[in-house]
Amino acid sequence: MKGNEKLIETLNSLLADELTAINQYMVHSEMCANWGYERLHKHFQQRAITEMKHAEKLIARIIFLEGIPIVSKLKEMHIGKEIPKMLSNDHDAEEGAIKAYNEAIILAGEVGDFATREILEEILKDEDQHIDEIEELQDQISHMTLPIFLTTQTVK
Repeated sequence: MKGNEKLIETLNSLLADELTAINQYMVHSEMCANWGYERLHKHFQQRAITEMKHAEKLIARIIFLEGIPIVSKLKEMHIGKEIPKMLSNDHDAEEGAIKAYNEAIILAGEVGDFATREILEEILKDEDQHIDEIEELQDQISHMTLPIFLTTQTVK
């Protein structure tokens, strides 16, 4: 089925966001593993896996719409050198993703591609959950202080 060119371009932009997020979360995950923060390592690792699933859905949809998925372009990554900065950078990325998905959902509706809109709405729900989880961790740091919070992250 030949899809709308502007929508395919938008899906490729979302794909670049997801591929960038995968890499950012993987680096954060491995940094946490290196520091011995096993719970945060698993948290970031699981987030990277979720973003991979989003990328897979976008690639499949682009192909279905007879577009060419562009997997060679990434956006700028923002790697944190410490846990609070990681969370802040990830929060910013998720905020951008939520804005981009909302705009893409509107576009999909405008061009009458309601199946794509439904896929985007499913991904948006995950992105909303991601930002909520990041804010939860940020609140825990605020309530406990960073040193105490980090002691809770070494448990396997």
